[in-house]
Amino acid sequence: MRRLSDTRAMGFVGARILERTLIFVGVASLWTIVSMRQDGAGADAALMGETLAAFYDRVFLVSQSFIPTLNALLLGSMLFQSRLVPRVLPVLGFVGAGTLLTYNTATPLLGFSGDLAEVLALAAVLPIATWEFSLGVYLVVKGLRSAAVARLDTVAAVPGSLWPGLHSAERGPSRSLA
Repeated sequence: MRRLSDTRAMGFVGARILERTLIFVGVASLWTIVSMRQDGAGADAALMGETLAAFYDRVFLVSQSFIPTLNALLLGSMLFQSRLVPRVLPVLGFVGAGTLLTYNTATPLLGFSGDLAEVLALAAVLPIATWEFSLGVYLVVKGLRSAAVARLDTVAAVPGSLWPGLHSAERGPSRSLA
């Protein structure tokens, strides 16, 4: 992916690291609540437990709702541009990112709750979950398209280059996929 865009590739890696870190922080806050209950903490612990639960809700919103939209847009745009997978897969990622972002933006503003919120959440999460699952299955079963990989490897590697294959000694920097 670095051959297409260093910025998007490193942005994707950074977003994945941030996502995993925030998931761990959220889970750690839940572990703390469980530990406080098992230790039989007093009345002050109830307030702390409520605070940690609210913290978990906010961290979950960022780590499991916003960052997956960013991941889908970054990875999907590179896969769409490179044609390493069928174009329907990145498009599904774009649709999933849009529905999830719309849901997470509209829900607090419009105050959806109860059964309606659950149905809308399912409708919003289903496309991005399908994108992630189908991309994984496709890559395991079929792998990357060899013709698209060959197009990415058309620039000869230069000894000492930071990214092998990114620069050609005769032509200079080249990012063409044609």
